Formats: sequence, C-alpha cells, structure tokens
Amino acid sequence: MSDDRSSLSDSDEAARRDGHGRLDRLVRVSLASLEYAIVLSLVLIAAVVLARTLYTFFHQWGGFPETVVAAIDGILVVIILMDIAHTVLAHVRTSNFAVRPFLVIGILAGVRDILSASARLTFGSSLRGTDFNHTIVSLSLGVGVVVMLSLSLVLLRITSRK
Repeated sequence: MSDDRSSLSDSDEAARRDGHGRLDRLVRVSLASLEYAIVLSLVLIAAVVLARTLYTFFHQWGGFPETVVAAIDGILVVIILMDIAHTVLAHVRTSNFAVRPFLVIGILAGVRDILSASARLTFGSSLRGTDFNHTIVSLSLGVGVVVMLSLSLVLLRITSRK
C-alpha cells in the first residue's frame, strides 16, 4: 500500500513539474514576444523620426543654423532609439543584462541635451532672466551627466579587464 502511495505521489510530482515547465515556457515565450514587439516598435519610431528629421532639414532652409541643430538632434534621437533596440534584442538573445549600452545611451542623451542648450544659447537671442538661467542649468546638468557616465564607462572597462 505504501508503494502505491509513493508511486502515485511520484507521478503526481512529475505531472506537477511538467505543468510548471509548460507555464515557465509560456511565460518565457510571452516575454520574448513582447521584447521583440518592443524592438520592432523602437525601430519603427526611429525610422519615422529619421524620415521626419530629413524632411524638415531639406524643406526648411530659411533658418539654416537652427535646422542643422534640429537635424543633429533628430539623428541623435534615432541613434538612442536604435541603441535601446539593439540592447533589448541582445537581452532577448542572450538573457544577459548589459550595463555598458545603457551608459552609452545616457552619454548620447546627455550630449543631446548639451547640444540643445547650446543651440538655445547661440540662437536664442531673446533668452533673458529665467529662460537663460534654465538653459544654463540644463547645459550644466548635461555636462555633469556626460562626465559622470563617461567615468562610469571607464571604470566598467577597467574592472572588466581584471
């Protein structure tokens, strides 16, 4: 009688594990599908931003310096979106979480903020008072972010060599 119970509990245990295996597989497939959808969405958004940036650049020659700055800003956004898509895709393929790509993305975002603040200071002849102060704070924060993330990237590189 005890043998029947042990064999019954063994088969119950195997069935329970098999059920959990199926649930785990379903969850993993669902997560991978969502991550691929995120990658495709980021690529689509990047393509739209790039197309709009190029269209605006070639159709607004009147304010040429501002148009160049806006085009560079748009291209930096595309690069950031593509880096995020690449990082998510790498995570889907390897199941590893890499820190380095996010540091690079942060540096690019900081450079974008610096560019934007610099353009406002250069072309915004009407910046006065609070607007000027906000632009200077934005520029300072952008520089601080780029410096700190760059140092983090260097530290990551040094520690990964050891």
